Amino acid sequence: MDGNSFAPFPHHRLQAYQVALDFVRLIHSTRIQDAEMRKHARASAGSCARNLAEGSGRRSRCDKHRCYGIALGELCEAIAAVEIDNGLGGCSDDQLLAVHLLGSRLNAMLTPLAR
Repeated sequence: MDGNSFAPFPHHRLQAYQVALDFVRLIHSTRIQDAEMRKHARASAGSCARNLAEGSGRRSRCDKHRCYGIALGELCEAIAAVEIDNGLGGCSDDQLLAVHLLGSRLNAMLTPLAR
């Protein structure tokens, strides 16, 4: 194994984790004007991805569901922060739509994991 190779971690096998990374990138590229909403959206998007990774590494079904449930809540918080910013005249309607579309895709993947 060379210095650039590694054994994949459990979260690398989760398609939802890859979508969560896309969501993190989208949130960071969205022009959220309100500083507090920007901070919350970015932190929540990152927490969503981190909780997905943590859940994938847990052994018990209960622990997995707990982590995936937290990830779902963080996704909702990130989306709400963007919605609030848009409502205050911040990010554009097109940016909000992009967040809703990718967020809906991730929500559809997270919901069964959290059950």
